[in-house]
Parts: sequence; C-alpha cells; structure tokens
Amino acid sequence: MLFEDLALSDDVLDAIDAMHYKECTPIQEQTIPIVLTGRDLIAIGQTGTGKTAAYLLPTIDLLSDLPSPEGYVNCIVMAPTRELAQQIEQQMDAFSYYLPISSIAIYGGTDGATFARQQRAMREGVDMIIATPGRLWVLLQTGGIDLGRVRHFILDEADRMLDMGFYDDIMRIAKLLPADRQTLLFSATMPQKIRRLASNILHDPQEVKIAPSRPVEKIEQKAVMCGSDMEKEARLTDILKGMRGQRSIVFASSKLRVRDLTRVLRRKGIKAAEIHSDLDQQQRDVTVHEFRNLETEVLVATDLLARGIDIDDVALVVNFDLPREPEDYVHRIGRTGRANAEGAAISLVGPKDRRAYSNILAALKIKIPTEGMGSDIGRQDRRGNKDSDRSRRGRNQSSPDKFKGKPDGDRQEESVKGSNHAVNNEQGDKSGQAKKRRWHRRPSKPKSKE
Repeated sequence: MLFEDLALSDDVLDAIDAMHYKECTPIQEQTIPIVLTGRDLIAIGQTGTGKTAAYLLPTIDLLSDLPSPEGYVNCIVMAPTRELAQQIEQQMDAFSYYLPISSIAIYGGTDGATFARQQRAMREGVDMIIATPGRLWVLLQTGGIDLGRVRHFILDEADRMLDMGFYDDIMRIAKLLPADRQTLLFSATMPQKIRRLASNILHDPQEVKIAPSRPVEKIEQKAVMCGSDMEKEARLTDILKGMRGQRSIVFASSKLRVRDLTRVLRRKGIKAAEIHSDLDQQQRDVTVHEFRNLETEVLVATDLLARGIDIDDVALVVNFDLPREPEDYVHRIGRTGRANAEGAAISLVGPKDRRAYSNILAALKIKIPTEGMGSDIGRQDRRGNKDSDRSRRGRNQSSPDKFKGKPDGDRQEESVKGSNHAVNNEQGDKSGQAKKRRWHRRPSKPKSKE
C-alpha cells in the first residue's frame, strides 16, 4: 500500500514525499488506520519494520486538529533509552515539518541547563514530549507540569522498558493521565509482563502482530563452532581483519567482557571501541560518531546497542557470546541488513553457548550453516548430520563476496528467509535538529533518504 492511499493529511504526505518514502511497511499499513480512529492499540513487530513511523504519522495528524497547548502537554511518547528518544525526535521533526507542532526529547545524562530547558518546555506547553521514563518522573517531581490534558500516550519498545525495570515509573505516570486518552503500545515481543502492563493501561485495544520475529532474509548467517574462548578470540580477529574499511559490531555478554575484548582487538591492530552503560552520554555520543565516520571500524557492545540505535551501513554483526533469549539474537543481528540493504551475521559458538544456540534454532525455526569443531554437536545436527556432512564437503564450491578475505570456512553461506517487507522507516531523518517553540530553532527541511 502507498502512503497516499492512507487517510493522512496533505501536510504529512508532503513531508513523507520530501523524504522519498512511497510504500508502507506491513505494520504501518495495518496500524495507521487504527490509530487514526482513536482506538487503543497493541502492535508487535521486530526492529526495522517501521514501528516509529507507524505511530508518529497518524499521531501528528491527530495533534494537528488540537489547539496549541498553553501550559500543558498533548502527547507523551516513552522510550527505553536516550538514543532512541533522540532518534524519535529527529523523525518527529521531519514528519511534522509542514505543521506547527512542537516537540522536545527528555532524557537523562545532561547538564543543568538542559534539565532547566526541559522543565521550562513542559511547563509552558508542548504538543509532544519524547521521554525516558526515569527522567520524565524526575521532572514531574519538580511540580508545575500539567499532564491532565494528555490525549495520546505511546510506549515504544515496551518490552525493553520493562526489562530495564521501568514498570513502576510507567504505572506512576499513567495514573496522572486522563482515563479517556488514546494509548498505543509497541513492542518486539509479547511476554506475560507486557500482557499485564497492557491490561492495566489500555482499554479494549486492537492487536496487530507482524509475523513472528525472525531475521530478515537479506542477512546471511553462519555459526562457527569453537572449542574455547581463546579460539573464539582468534576467529574473531581473523574475521575482522577481513572487514577492513567496513563497519562491524561485536556483541558480548557483559561490560567486563566488552572491555577485555576491545583491548585484545586493539592489540591486534583493529580499530575497535567499546560501548556500554558505564560510559556517560558524551562518551557514547563520541564513540557512535567516530563509528559512523569510520574513524572506528568495530564497536564492541553489550545489548545496549541491540535496539534503538540506528547506524547506517553496518556490514557485519558478530555474536562473540550468544544471548540467552532468541528475540535478543534477532535484534542484535538486525543492526545489519537495514533498509533492505544486505548484511551478514556470524555467531561464535563455544561450549557455554551450545544450549543458547540450540534454543535460537528451535525458537526461530531456522537453520544456520555451521563450520568448525563440534559442528555435528547439538539438536540441529543430531537431526541432520548427513546434510551437515554434505555442506562441509561442498563449502568451497561457492564464495559469496560477503566473507571474502576470511578463513576458508567462513565462505559457507545461506540466506535465511524472513520478512519480505522489513523496510526500515526507523532509521530517522538526519535533518531534524531543533524545534519550533522559542526553546528550539526551526528545523531544516527534511532531506530525502537515499
């Protein structure tokens, strides 16, 4: 479906056209008409499916019909991290460019001047605030902020917010809002805790679910079986040396592991940097900026980076340690292959990773080409040792460009089929900068997405 086929205003359609967006993703096609009716909604879809635009576009339309707020707030969008809040604000700036709608992002890790500006904006009135739960609750404690006229309450990445312990903050904030508001809940997964939250804050919601979370088809995946952490480090070094001049992200299980691994890679002459929650906001911003500019080629990260941070042209994702939850595997490798681009993901499977690897295969119902010692071990291979043997005998018959320059076994590839429509409208237009109230500058005209 084309955006112009939806009941969006001409001003919103003009902004969409300026960014050269034409076709809706499946989640946008199904959710936008529901949001425009004012009904509550639960939408389940993995990262990269365009969830942000799915709620921003219709909400902007609805906000344009409301009076300009003087001393109150019309809409609250809540996100788990400041990076995601910043990206949502950038998209809000671009989509609302032709409308007199104000917004501000509210998050922690800032100085006193920024805190005062956030506080002043909320007290003077703003159409939309895009906030992390903790910082919003702190601001509300200062008093003088009216949430009694909020018409729209939106939770983005709700499952991640609950994983980060924000349930109580969300409930406290929800109790300050009018009962007749519209509430939208967007999540990548639907565990019981999300059901519980939805039952407490939503009223008769309609539910949209876009296919079970599986890796998108353009991500070429493989698993390398290793006998020890030392072998994993050697494999990782060889792989990354073959990716010179390209961006790669390596995921590890803990902050300590990230630090140690970064030091190992630097000693091997690889331009690597670490990113995790112990870094302050300025350090993280600098690290991401250098990665975007290829001053750093490898980011070694915890799951902080698995969702909510859009970085273009990531060629490779490596799971040095496999995540415990299959959904986290999907979100990790979803950092590559975005916006219909091609990408690659390699998982280094040590003895401690075997159970997690088997769980990923079973839960996602996928098969991942394997190589290395122990590749006949595990549930997948007990079911198909003959196929595994044939795969190993013929692994040198083709050599996809994605892994040229890597160890011989790294050439075995297989595309894993997933969604055909994982169009990423969540990357955010880089042009949105500041806002239209007196505490902001007018944003520059949105640039097209090339």
